[in-house]
Amino acid sequence: METRLSSEGAPRTHDPFQPGALVIVTLSSPREKFWGMILSLAGEGLSLSGAELASFEDLTLMVKNGEPFTPAVVFFPMHRIERVELDSPDGSLPSLSQRFVAKTGLEPSAALTPNPRPEHETASDAPPHSPSHAAKERV
Repeated sequence: METRLSSEGAPRTHDPFQPGALVIVTLSSPREKFWGMILSLAGEGLSLSGAELASFEDLTLMVKNGEPFTPAVVFFPMHRIERVELDSPDGSLPSLSQRFVAKTGLEPSAALTPNPRPEHETASDAPPHSPSHAAKERV
């Protein structure tokens, strides 16, 4: 982390893990890895818009071919998070973000920004026999 001085001369730390940062998250129980963009990071956990690392190549192919893609918007509770690292190049190896741009021609932030629900669409627009997302999770 980068340390700067505040206007009072006291050290001020710059946190690179802000909303919009592209990261790779390693999770436990079950072990998973996700690549994506931070939506929020708090003591409770991490909200991320992205995809499982195992499907990264499929994702780039879908985007390159113009297929519809909606990023997964997920929340991981802090007890599952083992590691969060910035998606940065490693020596001569490009970052996943750089690979995404090279393969698709699209900036990851553009592809990973969640699409807001259109104003005219509401939960009441769902078909009458379609359970809500929360109801699906309870089943």
